[in-house]
Amino acid sequence: MRKYLYILVLVTIQLSLFGQKFTLDAVKSYAFPTELVRSAKGDKIAWALDEKGVRNIYVAEAPNFVARKLTSFVDDDGQEISSISISDDGKWVLFVRGGDHGANFDDEKAVNPAGNTEPQTVRVMQIAFVGGPIRIISEGDFPVISSDNKVVAYIKEGQPWVCKLDTNENEDFLEAPVRLFKTRGSVHSLRWAPGGKKIAFVVDRGDHSFVGFLEMGKTNVNWLDPTFANDFNPRWSPDGTQIAFNRTPAEGGSADSLTQRKRIPWSIRKVGLTAGEKSSLVWEAPNTYRGSIPTTHGGTNLHWARKDRLVFTSYQDGWPHAYSVAPEGGPALLLSPGNFMVEHLSVSADGNSIYFDANTGSDATDIDRRHICQVSIDKADMKVLTPGTGIEWTAISVNGGYAYIGAGAQKAPQVMLGSSANPRSLTESLIPAEFPAKSLVEPKQVIFKSLDGMTIHGQIFDNTNGSQKKPAIIFIHGGPPRQMLLGWHYSDYYSNAYALNQYLASEGFVVLSVNYRLGIGYGYDFHNPKSAGQWGASEYLDIKAAGEWLAQQSFVDAKKIALYGGSYGGYLTALGLARDSKLFTAGVDIHGVHDWAHQREIPLASISGPHKAPDADWAMSLSFRSSPISSIDTWKSPVLLIHADDDRNVPFSQTIDLINRLQKKKVPMETLVIVDDTHHWMKFSNALKVFQATADYFKAKLLK
Repeated sequence: MRKYLYILVLVTIQLSLFGQKFTLDAVKSYAFPTELVRSAKGDKIAWALDEKGVRNIYVAEAPNFVARKLTSFVDDDGQEISSISISDDGKWVLFVRGGDHGANFDDEKAVNPAGNTEPQTVRVMQIAFVGGPIRIISEGDFPVISSDNKVVAYIKEGQPWVCKLDTNENEDFLEAPVRLFKTRGSVHSLRWAPGGKKIAFVVDRGDHSFVGFLEMGKTNVNWLDPTFANDFNPRWSPDGTQIAFNRTPAEGGSADSLTQRKRIPWSIRKVGLTAGEKSSLVWEAPNTYRGSIPTTHGGTNLHWARKDRLVFTSYQDGWPHAYSVAPEGGPALLLSPGNFMVEHLSVSADGNSIYFDANTGSDATDIDRRHICQVSIDKADMKVLTPGTGIEWTAISVNGGYAYIGAGAQKAPQVMLGSSANPRSLTESLIPAEFPAKSLVEPKQVIFKSLDGMTIHGQIFDNTNGSQKKPAIIFIHGGPPRQMLLGWHYSDYYSNAYALNQYLASEGFVVLSVNYRLGIGYGYDFHNPKSAGQWGASEYLDIKAAGEWLAQQSFVDAKKIALYGGSYGGYLTALGLARDSKLFTAGVDIHGVHDWAHQREIPLASISGPHKAPDADWAMSLSFRSSPISSIDTWKSPVLLIHADDDRNVPFSQTIDLINRLQKKKVPMETLVIVDDTHHWMKFSNALKVFQATADYFKAKLLK
């Protein structure tokens, strides 16, 4: 009896130490919040919540900020919610339902993963903040509410439209949507002036773009200092008399290298509204590679925060930082000094400070996290508001403090209310009881050297903390400008990956998530390495180094190391299996790129004729050699290939082509097609199907 009791106690201790198993459905049961916004006064907030594919809008208001479900959609139909906004008077909530706004093309077109006989179009919708019926305003996208709360402007088929909001007023103006104007090119970036009587916009005409504005009730468009350039990001001054914007050179010029990195100069300019007035320079970025226009979240993040201060981001010192400058020009003030990056920048309701999330804090491991920070717009008094081991993002100012989305290694993403007191979750009650928070492992930061000496960060998932020898799986993120974290990710796509990594760890695998070069979070040179991607694939050195590092660990079975990833991660998975089948025994390639020639086509004029690039022949050769298809002859390891056929980021044909090549070489493979879904698994049940197939494949190949 004592022997059996001892065994029972030992098993109990092991389960406590190493975590219990759970289902993929359970770890994917969390509700994922996005689109957190506030009213102008900060007394009302709204957000979208994805609950197992059923997407709805929730709201809360001061002083208690209790979450309330506003819409009542009930199906996992793949229709995302985006562009949420609250009218300045707090009366209306506007949003868009449908589309795939993470797509590289056709993001405004209908998606139909549910297989409906009549696909749902992308539509602008309106609902009262207090609740009630939803009004479908029109097909369209990117709605912006006028600051007088009377109308909403939006984009439909590349042109601006407008519609009255309160249809109960005794007026006949704009009862039905009308087109504001028609112009050549594609209109975007609508911005209302204070007072709601004027609207600014950008029109993209291919090799150049203009900023303009229209005064309501007038019939002529006003162009602001049109020239041979790309002008974009219009921002009204607080008094509505001027517009600031960004300018970069227009396309064109003599034939240039295809493979060499290029500087992309940019500036901030301002202009008055008088016809024919020339713009004046406010600030110009240094003419260096680091001074090129930033490509992190929000781009330049230009805001006219206060009448005497513009705010923006720049990579000029090697990190994406926040700066401010006077509208009259002069030196820019660095607001966030240090070796970290800023993301998701927002201006406070009073215009005196900005919020952002950054990978900084008191702990060295914070470089692989995100914390909410606040800084005044006119002095570098930055403070970290959410220190610790959590992951926090997208802060907005609200009455009495700030709201944000917060998570951790085990804590699922939640909408949080922060203040000088303890933060409070607004959505914790919506986390299902089946969610296995206590059974999740805390990923550990690992740092190793790549094959060329570059320092690489990663996260290890292991529910036995290195006490058992196990098969290992390398997870490779997509993007590639992404950074995986020591907890749940702020992107729903990578939150899915984090859930799968947790599930794989619970099933007996060691999982290593690798932050390879080309990713963000470690400075400009890491983000923009030489000879990477289509022009050399130097980032693959980091993936191979990760495999060799794992093979040297006592807790890893060196004969059972596999790869998986989606998009760019699928590309690097395929490259690993093609080049190093002796190291990588199996892989799951999810909508990966396999032939750069058909993903980023080189313009014909650049490879032949009088405008041929000086390195055109070398570029064509390098692009092929950087593609997985160039190493098909050495691809021996089995692979599972997964792709959805409405993919708007990586064409379905990429996987068709690879399958045909692998079949000729008799490489063992399995395939899974998801019909009518996109790159981002808009339908929850499809995401589950993909991730379960991935896990089952690895179990079959590595747990024999």
